[in-house]
Amino acid sequence: MTNPTPIRDAATIIVMRDTPEGRAVLMGQRGAGAVFMPGKFVFPGGAVDPVDQDVPLAAPLDPRCAARLQQESTLSPESFAAAAIRELWEETGQTIGAQATWPDAPRGWRGYAKRGLRPSGAGLNFVFRAITPPGRPRRFDARFFLADAALLTGDPDNFDGAEDELAHLQWVPLARARQFDLPFITQIVLAEIAALTPGQVPESVPFFRNRDEDREVKRLGLA
Repeated sequence: MTNPTPIRDAATIIVMRDTPEGRAVLMGQRGAGAVFMPGKFVFPGGAVDPVDQDVPLAAPLDPRCAARLQQESTLSPESFAAAAIRELWEETGQTIGAQATWPDAPRGWRGYAKRGLRPSGAGLNFVFRAITPPGRPRRFDARFFLADAALLTGDPDNFDGAEDELAHLQWVPLARARQFDLPFITQIVLAEIAALTPGQVPESVPFFRNRDEDREVKRLGLA
């Protein structure tokens, strides 16, 4: 009997801005040879790294978001926020943070610190959570954050600092997003955030559970 694919904690960030075509979100295309979701248009995101687990945020998350992130998790809420911001920086070159000195930044964050920035949880709202279904080559327990593009510290159209994991980085209008090759879960997330505005903490957070032993949709934050 083969061992099941391990489920890794992950974080994803949906950055939204107003454009002449309406609200748009920052997305990029994964390479055709990628092991996970090849060729798909996705939001910036990835696994929570050990270096993310001790990052001191310049400003805290909303306490309601923090409480929901703690449900059924062994990691701190700050870990997920830090991972989402780091992945945004690595995959798009965009940064979210506050001007601050950070002389003891851990490896993996030193480039961020050299910019005079420390990641900030202010304005990041936890809006969705999903576990990759069984049978995939990689599986993640991903937490999705929604953030306003006004939080970006630089030019939102400048992707010069991006690494090569995502191609065709662009602001995709919500009205045209379904014309792109999207993962199924991304389509669900887009439908969920359509009624939200950046900065708005939702009344509850959908959690799509796809564990081997049970599959269900629950909502985090309901009384």
